[in-house]
Amino acid sequence: MNGASREALAAARERLDALTDSTSVDAAKLADELAAVTALLDREVSLRRVLTDPAQPGEAKAELVGRLLGGQVGGETVDLVSGMVRSRWSRSRDLVDAVEQLADVADLIAAERDGSLDDVEDELFRFSRTLASSAELRATLAGKGAGEALRDAKTELLRRLLGGRARPATERLIVRLVRQPRGRSLEGGLEALSRLAAERRNRSVAVVTTAVPLSDHQKQRLGAALAKLYGREIHLNLDVDPAVLGGVRVRIGDEIIDGTIADRLEEANRRMAG
Repeated sequence: MNGASREALAAARERLDALTDSTSVDAAKLADELAAVTALLDREVSLRRVLTDPAQPGEAKAELVGRLLGGQVGGETVDLVSGMVRSRWSRSRDLVDAVEQLADVADLIAAERDGSLDDVEDELFRFSRTLASSAELRATLAGKGAGEALRDAKTELLRRLLGGRARPATERLIVRLVRQPRGRSLEGGLEALSRLAAERRNRSVAVVTTAVPLSDHQKQRLGAALAKLYGREIHLNLDVDPAVLGGVRVRIGDEIIDGTIADRLEEANRRMAG
């Protein structure tokens, strides 16, 4: 997002934070209701165009939201979405993306409240590694099809894989991503969820790849070095890949710090070939 949409999303995130500061608000229920609104807006193209039409008064759009959603979802959800449609959006699609992000953040807030946010971060990363290592699982979960029966089958598979092994928020986030990918790859969706989880702690996420597992001391030293380099706390997602041979590869967002033996050998081969 950029321009008006970026500002509108930031305002909506602030309203969500203010709303969920009250412990009386059920953040997990709010997440489910926002996800339902996401599905509605994703499906009804004409509706989201009306709700983002800059020529229409904000109050009129908010009243329309109240009529459509009142009685279907809780008052908190109606208030959040009403506030969003009062804002200006660069594209109608951005409104849908923003409501979806608020649903994900609400689930992360629920995890933060029960003290499981760190576990959720780790579980999202481990599931992404499982997905990367199993072409069959990836193909099954990413299989195209619009039927409810197919979505239910994918959900049941995830329940068997995650049930009792992952935190409730992790399961909800992954199930929602698989049921409503909205054109995203599973890998991209999981990475976006990991970034949102890190933001709840004001941290960045570093994917660290080594040939063998790091010791606790090595993890502490690496975390401290990266925090000093970037000026903020860095959460380490650790991956073991014997193909790197030795050394460490660190990826933070689009930036890669590659100090692996495999990379140095590849560079030497390029120079020799040149």
